[in-house]
Amino acid sequence: MLKIPFLGTPDSPLTSSTQKEFPIADIVSDVVLYKDGGAALVLESTSLNFGLLSEIEQEAVIAAYAALLNSLTYSVQIVVRSQRKDISHYIKYFEIAQSKIANQKLAAIMADYKNFIQEAIRKKNVLSKKFYIVIPFSALELGIAKSFLLATKKKEHLPFTKAYVLNKARITLYPKRDHLIRQAGRLGIAVRQLKTPELIELYYQIFNPQPPAKKAELEFA
Repeated sequence: MLKIPFLGTPDSPLTSSTQKEFPIADIVSDVVLYKDGGAALVLESTSLNFGLLSEIEQEAVIAAYAALLNSLTYSVQIVVRSQRKDISHYIKYFEIAQSKIANQKLAAIMADYKNFIQEAIRKKNVLSKKFYIVIPFSALELGIAKSFLLATKKKEHLPFTKAYVLNKARITLYPKRDHLIRQAGRLGIAVRQLKTPELIELYYQIFNPQPPAKKAELEFA
């Protein structure tokens, strides 16, 4: 009987750790270093409620945003991270505040507002959004000779020393970061670079997401 290897059952189990497939080699001095020799900066951005602006302000924001896009001579990645927001502590705060109110009318208003919030949660999830801008540094920017060496090496560990890659990445990434911060300021948006502890926490949460909350957990007494 003819056996086709790629359709058959493998003789040995597939063994590959998550860490081996993880693309990040390390996070040093607020810079993410990748195993292929690349790197990246991660910037966190505030949001802007465009709908609340006047018509003149909206036109100014659109013009500033167009200027930002036209000024980009390098690639960036925009990430919007949505998470279900836990407001159980917020509801608990209302319960404590309500118990301290002597005025019955104010207490009734507080109770109505709390019931409104609970009902809104039951009908629709409350989400928090965070906005990030990732500025990448390609391993090809290390130079032609270095790129040729990268192609011949396995991407399990950094092909060069961390200090070498970090120095090259900083030279390229920092001017791009400063340019984005200036341009975002014209939009009324504050952009800041995430520090090493914040990056570690962010990537941990991305690769270790919390299980979705059950409906029963959203019911409050």
